[in-house]
Amino acid sequence: MYIGVPKEIKNHEYRVGLTPAGVRELINHGHTVLIQKDAGAAIGLSNELYTEAGAKIIDTAEEVFAGAEMIIKVKEPQP
Repeated sequence: MYIGVPKEIKNHEYRVGLTPAGVRELINHGHTVLIQKDAGAAIGLSNELYTEAGAKIIDTAEEVFAGAEMIIKVKEPQP
């Protein structure tokens, strides 16, 4: 399954839907994880950490939503 994690855009929301450890677990179970670029940057989780865990870094939220079969977010989607 393709699982997408867009960057949170709500004001003062710094959390991210998956940590690199969570990505690694999903990858180990055969899933593909798409993380929006800099989704974890506000809490010190770099794109490199996600890449090392097996995620694919995607430039925009639109691309994450288009490429994923399931989305993991902290907050509801914002306009």
